[in-house]
Amino acid sequence: MSYLVLARKWRPKRFSELVGQKHVVRALVNGIETGRLHHAFLFTGTRGVGKTTIARILAKALNCVAGISSDPCGVCSACVDIDAGRYVDLLEIDAASRTGVDDTRDLLDNVIYAPSRGRYKVYLIDEVHMLSKASFNALLKTLEEPPPHVKFLLATTDPQKLPATVLSRCLQFSLKRLERSEIDTQMRHILDAEGLSYELPAIAALARAADGSLRDGLSLLDQALAYGNGNVRTDEVLSMLGTIDRSALATLAEGLMNGDRAAIKRDLLHIAALSVDYSGLLSELLVLWHDVAARQVLGDDVESELVEDAVLVRLAEGLTPEDVQLYYQLSLLARRDIDLAPDHRTGFEMAMLRLLAFRTAPLEPMQPMPEGSGARKPAETAVSRTHSAAPAPQPSAAPAPRPSAAAPPAQARVNAPKLTVVSAPATASGAAVDQPSGGEWFELIGRAQLRGPSRELAAQLKPISGQGARWKLALAPNLDSLNSPFARKGLEDALRALLGDAVSLEIVAKVQDGETMAERGARAREQLVTQAEQDLLADPGLQALTREFAARVVPGSLQVD
Repeated sequence: MSYLVLARKWRPKRFSELVGQKHVVRALVNGIETGRLHHAFLFTGTRGVGKTTIARILAKALNCVAGISSDPCGVCSACVDIDAGRYVDLLEIDAASRTGVDDTRDLLDNVIYAPSRGRYKVYLIDEVHMLSKASFNALLKTLEEPPPHVKFLLATTDPQKLPATVLSRCLQFSLKRLERSEIDTQMRHILDAEGLSYELPAIAALARAADGSLRDGLSLLDQALAYGNGNVRTDEVLSMLGTIDRSALATLAEGLMNGDRAAIKRDLLHIAALSVDYSGLLSELLVLWHDVAARQVLGDDVESELVEDAVLVRLAEGLTPEDVQLYYQLSLLARRDIDLAPDHRTGFEMAMLRLLAFRTAPLEPMQPMPEGSGARKPAETAVSRTHSAAPAPQPSAAPAPRPSAAAPPAQARVNAPKLTVVSAPATASGAAVDQPSGGEWFELIGRAQLRGPSRELAAQLKPISGQGARWKLALAPNLDSLNSPFARKGLEDALRALLGDAVSLEIVAKVQDGETMAERGARAREQLVTQAEQDLLADPGLQALTREFAARVVPGSLQVD
């Protein structure tokens, strides 16, 4: 009992049956219908996107008994024989196995003879880049001035290896990698036609694994059908591919966002028990970070194939754009270096530990979200979260305690008090800044439950005029990228939840006098560090240490949490 694999059984026989490649089909159809046919065609593209399939359909269009047509009949002797691979005037040559110049000369010796049955003698040379230099030289003259009854159809996955002299003599078509949705749709069409049962998440996983190649996707579908005894089930496909389901990926990403070490530990043990492909899992994480960044910048219409929309929203709101970029870069480096690790599991787990350890510095002025809201506290977003913050002293607290002899006095650390909103911003000298409605605006955004991109945007806005729920605000022109639809909607929603009223925000790109919340926080922090340095230098214990050990305090080295 012979079985014809899906990739062969469902190979397109007409231009209208091709999946994707509309730009190539349009050019070929127009050329056939107008009689403007080149003598040499070069089809380039990755594996499994339709290069030789298009070449065979073109051969049928030229030799169909019913006449030259962009829609060959498919039932005449020529069409049937071409589909079966036995048409005498279609010569298919695998350049990978016939690279020698003697093979090429033997081939070209027959070019001068007229076709036996059809109108054209068609030479289909696959992987043409594998020909030797001498073979290309032997081919050039014929390729430039072929007999009128000959057409050359060349296919390659690596056009850069073809000599420029060959490229210049061909009409070149670059076939694109297929979209996941195109592969997904074709798989479902085939399974419906075959009367086989399947689950949509399983087909989506196969389409992702196909990596733009429909032939690879159908080969994986054949494997999944064999694995599932004629059924395509999600758990079986994920096990076959060595991947995890969407819920597990979402749990892992949210654990990283929240810095939940216990959850990450459970996730890593669960992943290890599944014997997954860690390199592929890192690739899926990269796609997820891309989707989160796109949602933050491009707005609500961006979706992800990997996680539910609610999860994507939580990640987009819970991570700053800088965090997402950092996570993407760290995951990309881990994907590149995973083969250098002692084993792939170690490399992946080290990457997750690295994502837990690093985050970008927070914007200090914004107030932390209430417990249970899923937002991060400022202490959780330090660049290196390897220490726990001690209770913050009040500004009037006594000078910092005497450091121990074991700790270098030049690297002393103090804890910053929580920043509170005052009625009007002040300059470094303490004088109030003339900024319309500034106090009320800063009080509003200090009380609003902001996070992620909306928090970043609010921290950089300066009020021009307004009160209550209606404001005109300035954003420095060089920060215009912060004013994304997603960030603006988050800011408006937070203010609406706070005020219980319709919110109207007019944000203009201009340089405005006064301070932003971010600038105010930086100034307050600088004042705190200056005062802490003065208190530390006045401490008798520190003065004794510097005298005894001939040490000195490095200016600007004091770190504030």
